[in-house]
Amino acid sequence: MNLHTKELHNQGVSLWLDNITRKILNNGILKDYIADLSVTGLTSNPTIFDNAISKSSDYDGAIRKLGNLLTDEELFFELAIEDIQRAADLFRPVYERTNHVDGFVSIEVSPALAYDTQSTIEAAKAIFKKVNRPNAFIKIPGTPEGLPAIEQAIAEGIPVNVTLLFSAEQYLAAAEAWLKGVETRAAKGLYPDVRSVASVFVSRWDKAVSNKVSDSLKNKLGLATSQKTYEAYLQFLQSNKVQSVMNLGVSPQRLLWASTGAKDPAVSDVIYIENLVAPFTVNTMPENTLLAFANHGNAVEPMPQSCTDTDKLLNDFKNEGVNIDQLAQQLQNEGAESFVGSWEHLIDSIQQKRKQV
Repeated sequence: MNLHTKELHNQGVSLWLDNITRKILNNGILKDYIADLSVTGLTSNPTIFDNAISKSSDYDGAIRKLGNLLTDEELFFELAIEDIQRAADLFRPVYERTNHVDGFVSIEVSPALAYDTQSTIEAAKAIFKKVNRPNAFIKIPGTPEGLPAIEQAIAEGIPVNVTLLFSAEQYLAAAEAWLKGVETRAAKGLYPDVRSVASVFVSRWDKAVSNKVSDSLKNKLGLATSQKTYEAYLQFLQSNKVQSVMNLGVSPQRLLWASTGAKDPAVSDVIYIENLVAPFTVNTMPENTLLAFANHGNAVEPMPQSCTDTDKLLNDFKNEGVNIDQLAQQLQNEGAESFVGSWEHLIDSIQQKRKQV
């Protein structure tokens, strides 16, 4: 057992892998990460699947077998869902051991539906039914149009990974959507405990302002906005509404740190792991970041529950012309557009693969 990752796990952080390929399923690497690196969950996205399918021959046999029977999108979901099912089965012991708090894998609805509430709901229901694993999260973006879909999915008993969140305000909107879904189930006399995570993206903040602020502020905005989100998270968990549903047996939605691979080679490659240590949170890491942390990570100091210095730091950014609220919305919009682009590239890759095999 790796001591670096074990120590992080022992501090209450769930280490998830932000990657999935058929290769790491077939060769036992994912199984080894679970056993040796304290990995307890997994996330995926269209770019990850695009790279896995287009840059290997691991899926060629399945594409050859199914290619004439399905559309490009249907073929993708057949391939992806098989991988997600296999990963979910590997994490099932974690899921059971933690009383269903941990051990989840995530698969995304089509990003092209990010601004279509009803279609997102229908897609989430269809994918969750097809995956047919209790420890599967359906990823739904926390855009304004996605929030009603998140609430409805939770109300229908579908575990949700809310993605594309960047600020405390966006996190709270997603958390409220989860809570309303749970309250709807409780009001109907249904089992109200539907698990969820809220994925807050970190490194994109720093990349967005890297050429717009003084050197003293570089690579500090992502952690500062994360600190404010963490404070909002703790306040939400302590609210009367959340504690009321907890009294019904509901496990609260957890905060997940996403986009935690360092973008700037001038800083530590594990900066967003070492500085986001907090119990009852998840950190989903790109594979190279996970391995880097296993090699030289040091997560000793937990995040403070509140930090007055953060407000001063954010004010310094404002004084250099950074509009935090406006940038949060911009990052969410750009993220949604980027995911659509990745989705379109993925479907094109599927089409090209079909021709090749």
